[in-house]
Amino acid sequence: MNMKNLNISLCVLLIALVRIGGSAPSSFNYGDALDKSLMFFEAQRSGKLPLQQQRVNWRGDSGLQDGFQQGVDLVGGYYDAGDHVKFGLPMAYSVTMLAWGAIEFNKEITNLNQMGHALWAIKWGTDYFVKAHTQPNVLWGQVGDGVSDHYCWERAEDMTTSRGAYKIDEQHPGSDLAGETAASLAAAAMAFRPYNSSYSDLLLVHAKQLFTFADRFRGLYDDSISSAQQFYTSSGYSDELLWAATWLHLATGDEYYLKYVVDNSVYMGGTGWAMKEFSWDNKYAGVQILLTKILIEGKAGSYADTLKQYQAKADYFSCACLQKNDGYNVQKTPGGLLYVREWNNMQYVSSATFLIAVYSNYLSATKANLNCPDGQTQPQELLNFVKSQADYILGNNPADMSYLVGYGAKYPLHVHHRGASVASIFALHNEVGCAQGFELWYNRAEPNPNVIDGALVGGPDKNDGFSDDRSNYEQTEPTLSGSAPLVGIFAKLQSLCGNVGEGYNHNESPVPQQKTPTSSVFSYLSGYNHNELSVPQQKTQSYDQNESPVPQPKTPSTYTVKETASKTSEGAPLQFLHSISSSWTVGGATYYRHRVIIKNTSSKPISDLKLVVKDLSGSLWGLSPTEEKDTYELPQWQKVLNPGSECIFVYVQGGPQAKVSIKTFQ
Repeated sequence: MNMKNLNISLCVLLIALVRIGGSAPSSFNYGDALDKSLMFFEAQRSGKLPLQQQRVNWRGDSGLQDGFQQGVDLVGGYYDAGDHVKFGLPMAYSVTMLAWGAIEFNKEITNLNQMGHALWAIKWGTDYFVKAHTQPNVLWGQVGDGVSDHYCWERAEDMTTSRGAYKIDEQHPGSDLAGETAASLAAAAMAFRPYNSSYSDLLLVHAKQLFTFADRFRGLYDDSISSAQQFYTSSGYSDELLWAATWLHLATGDEYYLKYVVDNSVYMGGTGWAMKEFSWDNKYAGVQILLTKILIEGKAGSYADTLKQYQAKADYFSCACLQKNDGYNVQKTPGGLLYVREWNNMQYVSSATFLIAVYSNYLSATKANLNCPDGQTQPQELLNFVKSQADYILGNNPADMSYLVGYGAKYPLHVHHRGASVASIFALHNEVGCAQGFELWYNRAEPNPNVIDGALVGGPDKNDGFSDDRSNYEQTEPTLSGSAPLVGIFAKLQSLCGNVGEGYNHNESPVPQQKTPTSSVFSYLSGYNHNELSVPQQKTQSYDQNESPVPQPKTPSTYTVKETASKTSEGAPLQFLHSISSSWTVGGATYYRHRVIIKNTSSKPISDLKLVVKDLSGSLWGLSPTEEKDTYELPQWQKVLNPGSECIFVYVQGGPQAKVSIKTFQ
């Protein structure tokens, strides 16, 4: 039996086991659900939106002066939920979960042509975290005030509320916030490693510094950022320290971090706490499952005894979700949904379901079973559970409603979300004021004018009851932390069930395109021209948010450039834009980061393009070296430069810029 047929068989078995007695559709279009889940993150973007990688067309630029009052650039990142506050702790957790999904289900996401969107979603967050980490022991952890924000109902593009920024530092620590941000950067470094190693390295620099900061200066972040207490109160920081150390060990292979989680296993509760919840506030179950992977893969070495204790707690969590924990189980609704908390329960469902999907992978890879008090459980049973929760979210529930907005025939129409509930700035050009939004839009009986695709709302109560009311924020408000785990879940299920029921067909490869900044375009013969950028000197390389982090699609139709260096005058098919994006000084020597955009200005695709780069003394990335001296070609994932499309390469060196010329072959 080949792998394709095996996956079909597995999915048929899943359907049979999940649907006994049910009447809902036998299979769902998980690929479409995945696509919409990633679109939700585009709807939540703060800052200057990209021209090409922004599918949510009812959103506009916003928060363009975030941090300016404090003298720091905090433009970017994500709005948390239906409001416009950028809360650092749940945002970092959400990016960690997106990155974990991209790592664990890399093949599945890639096969769906969704890795581009997934990495862009991650990068929108990590770029912001890098900005917010202005010094080794300083992290800006929040922009906006929840109280004043909630007094207004207005679009992000019209914001009139306070955009004050709040930080943690040595005198005002936040080990939970710094630890989670370190974890997110370490996980993202792993996700980006196959595509952009330089960016991955940069993320690890910040992750290591943040972990050291979190560990050395201990305290709760909401004691330092008191305005977060009413919204995201932290229950402790020990789990985040273990979580960050675990991710750093996986990202670097450094035994120091593994020893840390072993030495602190008792003191920080890693081997003591048996959990029935995994969330933005509680990472213990995630730590325990990650460390179990190291154990069952035979990589624990002398730490095996302690990692077995972590595994016991990982098993406890999994058995509790599967209702096989000798009565100490996670509560379920009559319709079969995990029920953890009254307020926005779906975020706990998606997080737990993701962990079980990951654990199923780990057990399957090592041909191991889950040992529960109520009996030994095979990895297949974990997948049954994953499918049951995902299917409930998508419509297999007593209400026959999809709780993923935009998916299926019936989904919530009155989502508690400011931007979705007010007409788009492109449709209603007049500003919608703070109180005016409540009067004209919040209290409307009509559905939201904008469908916020991929938003996972708070969901039903413990009896499967749900009221689609905009004022019912406990049930109708979506969150970053709720949608982030769905990417991995839906990718896994689509890989098993993609040929059963509603298949998923994403014909166009959705990968990032570069946005051209406003700088002078010049032929590479015309000399050097760049816009000066005011950036702080630093010892680590910066990374431009407009750069493409992933492979570009290939086009079968090709056209070979015949122009040489002497023919790149007016009307040439290629234009070059050369700028310096940052500079820093080390030991008295100044280094520059050069960014070069190559744009196809012709009406035909260009292939077989090779460049000669001379007088290069530093590192270059974004191009592939050839066997010929000083000669580079487009990377293997971008052999063709389509009309109007761009390719970016970057190099770092001190002194004069490198000399770039074109060399082509038939």
